[in-house]
Amino acid sequence: MGHDDLPSLELAFPGPERDRGVAAILDGSKTALTGLLEIYEHAGEAVPAAGERFSVLDSEGRPAVTIELVDVRVVPMKEIDDDFARAEGRGYRDVAEWRAAHEEFFRSEGVSAFLGRTPVVGDDTLVVAERFRVVAPDSSGRP
Repeated sequence: MGHDDLPSLELAFPGPERDRGVAAILDGSKTALTGLLEIYEHAGEAVPAAGERFSVLDSEGRPAVTIELVDVRVVPMKEIDDDFARAEGRGYRDVAEWRAAHEEFFRSEGVSAFLGRTPVVGDDTLVVAERFRVVAPDSSGRP
């Protein structure tokens, strides 16, 4: 199955944040990602399941890498631990840094515009915590 046959996955919004995330997947430092459950619900999308594969797109909308989900959990933010935070590959030292960055993103202008309101984010806010593995590089042959 090629990139074109897979559902796409876009990290954050196009630009530096997405580029850093894609680079972290490609260099192996990012093996986890987190989404706000409310975004899935608002978009009418099902929460993904372990075993599903996605084509991760770069900021230009081109396939960069194929990943396969190995674990998916819907949990309150307070259940995310330091190990998961570090697996996000963004240089978080601990869950406190992870949480601050995710609260800021979840309350960002882009997310608020998509939802039509600024979400309330706290300990009990449900997030989709996903762990994945890389199964194929992009067509350029990058690892």
